Amino acid sequence: MLRVLGLCLVILTPASGQALTIPNVLPGAELRGEAVLRLFGFPLYRARLYTETGAPLNWDQDFGLELTYMRDLSRQDLAESTMRELERIGGAIPIRDQLNRCYADVRRGDRIAAVSQGQNQIAFWLNGTRTCTLSHPQIKSRFMAIFLGDNTRSRSFTRKLKGE
Repeated sequence: MLRVLGLCLVILTPASGQALTIPNVLPGAELRGEAVLRLFGFPLYRARLYTETGAPLNWDQDFGLELTYMRDLSRQDLAESTMRELERIGGAIPIRDQLNRCYADVRRGDRIAAVSQGQNQIAFWLNGTRTCTLSHPQIKSRFMAIFLGDNTRSRSFTRKLKGE
């Protein structure tokens, strides 16, 4: 009987527990928009933005971002690209060590969720498992601007992600 119940749970549970992470930790969160980021034409990840009731992005409210990777990337690649983007859009900040604790190697299909917790913290999950909390003054606006700011690498990606 337990074996049958376990099998039912496996069938009824999403392939990755991540699918429910943001709505579970951010009450009232609904999908606002999604987009695929491509690098030299190759898809890198699918991003999904979750806001309160799916409303337009409001930087004064908490929101969540979920990235589903379409390529394998190392923890080092993720941390280095984040640091480069932070430098490009507004100057480096001393969070490299925190990023190395937050990030892990990702494989195709892995999902990283980032949920803001006020202006100075972002909580991270990998495939539905909490990995860390990134803390730094104004980290929400600095980190999330990589994807949602006015100076992203792809304006069309950002507009789609914001549901515009």
